[in-house]
Amino acid sequence: MAQPSAHPQRVALHNEIHARPPEAMAAPLALSHIVMVADAAQREASRAHLAALLRDHHLPQPDAHGTHVRLEVGGFRIRWELHTEFVSWTFSRPFEAAGFGEQEPVTAVQAVPQDWLAALPGQCLAALHLWVLPTREPAQSALTRQLLREDSLVGSTVAHGQGAVFTDFAIHADGYSRMVLQADGLQPRRLGRLVQRLLEIDTYRMAALLGLPAARESSALLGVAEIELASLAESIRLAGRHEEPQLLDRLTRLAGQVESHYAATHARFSASAAYFELVDGRLQDIAEAKLGGLQTLGEFIERRLSPARSTCAWAVRRQDALSQRVSRISNLLRTRVEIEQQQSSQALLVTMNRRQDLQLKLQATVEGLSVAAITYYIVGLVSYLAKGAHALGWPFSAESTAACAIPIVALAVWLSLRRLHARLRGG
Repeated sequence: MAQPSAHPQRVALHNEIHARPPEAMAAPLALSHIVMVADAAQREASRAHLAALLRDHHLPQPDAHGTHVRLEVGGFRIRWELHTEFVSWTFSRPFEAAGFGEQEPVTAVQAVPQDWLAALPGQCLAALHLWVLPTREPAQSALTRQLLREDSLVGSTVAHGQGAVFTDFAIHADGYSRMVLQADGLQPRRLGRLVQRLLEIDTYRMAALLGLPAARESSALLGVAEIELASLAESIRLAGRHEEPQLLDRLTRLAGQVESHYAATHARFSASAAYFELVDGRLQDIAEAKLGGLQTLGEFIERRLSPARSTCAWAVRRQDALSQRVSRISNLLRTRVEIEQQQSSQALLVTMNRRQDLQLKLQATVEGLSVAAITYYIVGLVSYLAKGAHALGWPFSAESTAACAIPIVALAVWLSLRRLHARLRGG
């Protein structure tokens, strides 16, 4: 059938709903989840690192543009996911659950080539061992005997009471935190979704906290900027006209510093806010409830992450408020400078008008002198003509002729100058 023209991103956008789907899982299962913070080059290097592992095991190479891979590699299963800021590696393998908690249990990464594992590109942000058990055994006391720390133990029922999860949110001697999921008859696909949510909670809570160091650093920088802004505001209030250019220069430099810091940290704070929301969403998805006298994962994370979340949100609000204050004071100072410039321009115009009036008066005086001078020279010429004409029979003397010509010549010169001025004004 004929189809209308498709958007070039239609297939990619449609398939986004199927991105990183959960896997069906069966207990008992040991998982090791590692999150590596990586820049663009390191994310591509992780793809090459995965390809090297698959090549060593004579397996197909990953897609050059794929964002996740999951397959069996030797005695373990690997799941590789490419995210915006990090790469996650999840290794899993079945294990013998009999006697779990009586001694140190096996982990999934023990089946992974250790040299290859140590060379993962990027920097490790989170590492978690998760054991999935098929029943509600062993008891809580057995878990705290060898596996988890009793003083920081957190636990709850999940999946509407069909399972229980325990963790201590602690990094143990091997560099991994630990979690135990007791899945009491959960279906494989539902179990896979629950495991994925638990892994994402651990991943996103750590990613959300990346904004905390930036918020603490912002606190010091913003404190200095606020002191400088207060000093500038007071200086502007007391400053004279000659000090305003220096104050405007200081204020411009401060505005540049604030905006530069805002641009450097805004993306980090926005990402942290998004990760905090993802943690909230995943905690709701696991449908946990109280288990005995233990704190639930949601209660523990809410109590411990709330200060960090508030610190990041406060840093964002403080940045915005400081930026707005700098903008307001800059506008006030510029308005003040512009008003003073307008007043100076007005005074200059008044002075120019006075000078113009003086010039007009001087010009009128000069014009009067010019009329007298021109008349003087023309009458002199008339006198010379009268002398010559008297010799030829002109009846009047040269002096009489010159005397009679003076008013006529002066009037003619004055009228000529007036006509010239009228032409110049009309042009």
